[in-house]
This record gives sequence, C-alpha cells and structure tokens, in this order.
Amino acid sequence: MTLSYVHLPAGSQPPAIGEVEPFKAVLVLQQAVANDWQDQVSEWLVRSGCLYMMAWGVECSSWDDSVDWANHIVTGLDDVPDDQFVMTTWHDDEPLAEVFWYAGFTAHHPMVSLEHVAIIDIGPTNREVEMLEAYAAAQTLVE
Repeated sequence: MTLSYVHLPAGSQPPAIGEVEPFKAVLVLQQAVANDWQDQVSEWLVRSGCLYMMAWGVECSSWDDSVDWANHIVTGLDDVPDDQFVMTTWHDDEPLAEVFWYAGFTAHHPMVSLEHVAIIDIGPTNREVEMLEAYAAAQTLVE
C-alpha cells in the first residue's frame, strides 16, 4: 500500500494526482467550502481515479452526495458500471484515527484492487507531516 498527501486550500485549483490511479481518498475537512468548489473537487477526484472516498470533518456528509453525483457526471451514465463505481462513506462521529484505520484495513472496492491511499487535506493549513504520521500510527491500532 502506498500513501500520499495533498494539501488543498478551499477555493484552490486541484493539482494533478499523478500516476496513482485507481486509489482510495480520505478527505480531511478542516472547514466548510462553497458548493460549486466542492462539486469541482468531487469531479476532480473521480476523474483522477478515486474509486473509494472517505470523508471526515466539517460537513463531511455532503461530500458523500457530491462525489456520488460526480461519479454519474463523469461516466455520463445513470447506471455506473461496477468497475467505475465510486464507493463513498462519511465519518462524522468517529475519531480521525479510526477513519485512517478503516482506509487501510476495511475500505475495499468490490471490483478493483486499490493499492494507494491519498489523504486530501482541505483547509488553510498544510499538515503533511502530522497527517502522514497519524495515518501510520492508525495502521498499528487493533480492531
């Protein structure tokens, strides 16, 4: 399993993810964002190869719906093929460590092997070292 971190300040242009598709994404939401920007980021995630999105933090449940809609927009189909279907979850009542553990051990796509996790940290503060260390620590937790 490989891991990457993307700091994405609200309202900024999402960067190229690179050669990691398909992948799982953990959205760490430091703040609420504008709906149109959320839709843009959701579509970027799907176009970049995200097939499992886990949202945690401020207004995380809205990202579940946003990525679901983006999945339909990107494929152009009402009935998305199984191998292109983006699994989505939100975790508003769990510690971040549990979401990181879930990403590493439980989040599996039914059709596609996902060997990369991208932490997408949405907010004003770049916390790369903190988030990568927290993810690594969560992988040692016992269920």
